[in-house]
This record gives sequence, structure tokens and C-alpha cells, in this order.
Amino acid sequence: MSADDWLTDTRVSYDTVAASYLDITREALAKTPLLRGVLAMFAEAAREVGGPVADIGCGPGLITSHLHGLGLDVFGIDLSPRMVELAGHHHPDLRFHVGSMTNLDLADDSVGGVLAFYSIIHIPDHEIPTVLTHFQRVLRPGGVVMLGFHVGDRTRLKTEGYGGHPMSVHVHRRPVERVADWLRDADFTIEAQVLIGPDDDVPGGMLIARTKS
Repeated sequence: MSADDWLTDTRVSYDTVAASYLDITREALAKTPLLRGVLAMFAEAAREVGGPVADIGCGPGLITSHLHGLGLDVFGIDLSPRMVELAGHHHPDLRFHVGSMTNLDLADDSVGGVLAFYSIIHIPDHEIPTVLTHFQRVLRPGGVVMLGFHVGDRTRLKTEGYGGHPMSVHVHRRPVERVADWLRDADFTIEAQVLIGPDDDVPGGMLIARTKS
């Protein structure tokens, strides 16, 4: 499958499920205090760096809005135009635009923080180094990145989701150390590693890392 194929499939899939996704996930963060705690860690680290924060793969803007509430100057980027439309409608005080983390249209050294909250789960392994190189490029010296992802060691094709709508996306589960090694290879230093729900069928991995000052 070419890059254009999987990107197109991901875009179309999330355009299709966008409204249902918002309905299903709108209260998720309120019900998960541990996730809020990890996001607070990221927000504090990003505030120390200063400058805007990019929520990449922002979906309908729920996490973007939460980070704004924590005092960050945050904006959202998503591959799905429909997700961006919903985000702008429900959070008109924030900035959202369409874009891809595989070809990130941000200036060098332009942000203090980058969040990719469960948005790398559809990125093929061979594209992860490109994504992290972009994150490294756009972050200021000492800038902070946080990655959230499904923990495991398998890939499955998701053909239906979020209200039963059709999708065609590969969902990648990865060991925490593999993702940490990718960050180190991209010249990041790991500062925090959190495993959410280690006894769950699919735990959540959170890594916070920093660029060199």
C-alpha cells in the first residue's frame, strides 16, 4: 500500500465517523483522571518551554480544548477535514486546520510542545521516523513531545467503528520500548513513561520526551 493509499483511507474513514466519534468520546476524558494527570504533566512541561503547542491528530478538538483550559496556547491539526470542521464549530475560540503529521506544515522551531494523543496508531512503522523528524524540527530547543498509543505487538485492519460506520484503517499496537527507541533515534530524551491500564486487554502507553536545549 502506498502512502497516498493509507492516508486517503484514514482521511475518508475519519470523515465518515467524525460525528459519531464526537458523540462517543465527548465524556471520555472526564471519566479518566489518570489520563488528565498525564496531560497535566505534559502541559506543565510545555508551559516552561513557552510558545504555542500543537495537538496533532486533534480529532474534534476535545483534548485541544482541555489543554487550553490548562493554560496553553494550543492549536489543532488533523488529517480529516470533517474532524477539523467539528472542532472549529464546538471550540470557536481555538485554531484548527487540516494537515498531516507525515508532512507537517509548521515552521522550524515554532512550537514549545507537540501532542500526538493516540494519533500515531494509524501510522505505519516505516513512516514513524519521518513523523518524529518533523516533530523534532518544529519544536523549539528544549521543546516537549508527548505520544499516546495502544500497547501491544500486533496490527489489525479496522473495518467498522464509532456507531457502526465503515472504516478502513490499520490500528497498530506497539511495545512501549519500541516507541521509546524511535524517540531516542530521533534525538529525543525520554523524561516520563506511563502505562495506563496494564491489566487491560489493550493498555495505553504515554511517553513524554524533550529535544536538546
